Amino acid sequence: MYAIVATGGKQYRVKEGETLRVEKLFADAGDSVELDKVLLVGEGDDVKIGAPYLDGAKVTATVTANGRGDKVKIVKFRRRKHSRRQAGHRQSYTEIQITGITA
Repeated sequence: MYAIVATGGKQYRVKEGETLRVEKLFADAGDSVELDKVLLVGEGDDVKIGAPYLDGAKVTATVTANGRGDKVKIVKFRRRKHSRRQAGHRQSYTEIQITGITA
């Protein structure tokens, strides 16, 4: 069984036992979280589609870690103007493991 959930402005296709990184959730490692914005649940030919979300469907997950991604460098450069700006950014993430899908 798989599901498509929305969290952090993105959509993810998840299965039970799968580990994925999502945008930062306010939960500590070891906590259980529920993702209730389920767009689709499917198993073989049986597919349920929400409009926009399925009523009563949820995905439960356990938080395994919180962290920050690799640094992304931002450079703004104007040629022949003696102008250059540099900045960096590290996006925070939460790593979760899917424990159950209920439709």
